[in-house]
Amino acid sequence: MKLFLSEGATALGQIIEIKGKVKFKITLDPGVWIFDDRRIDLDTYFAGKNINESDIPYEEKLSHYWDREIREGSVSPPTLKTEKKYEKEKLLTGTFGIIFEPFLNNAEPLPEATKLVIETKTDKVTIPLNEVKDLIFKFSENGSPLKANGPVHILFKDGSNLDNPITDVLALIIE
Repeated sequence: MKLFLSEGATALGQIIEIKGKVKFKITLDPGVWIFDDRRIDLDTYFAGKNINESDIPYEEKLSHYWDREIREGSVSPPTLKTEKKYEKEKLLTGTFGIIFEPFLNNAEPLPEATKLVIETKTDKVTIPLNEVKDLIFKFSENGSPLKANGPVHILFKDGSNLDNPITDVLALIIE
């Protein structure tokens, strides 16, 4: 059986390489990010529901807890089986992304590096290196890997390009 793959593709999915002025060249496989604990649920992230727990004062959290106890009564904790079922359902239907910054940190850009060039099938997009921490790589939509215009769609953390993400990514070049 012969397997024909397009450039940049593997049998398991497309691989994106971080290369250029880096200490370590790194290959990224978005197909495995669904199992990564660092993934973020983009459905809630861009809906404004990504409130950081540490931003809520302790007294306010305690107050909400007691208000709920008074209104609803004590709630039994969910069983491990229902938690696993919920998590599986979420993975099968959710839209997920991952923050790019840890991958860039692992590649260790050289001191003279100043920008990231995102090479796509049709264009090259340049982003200053100090703004790269604001990138999210969307790798899944409604429980499925991004196949059309994939393997990732690059979004800004502020959601400014949510309707027009950077797509068809082939390589990430540090210059």
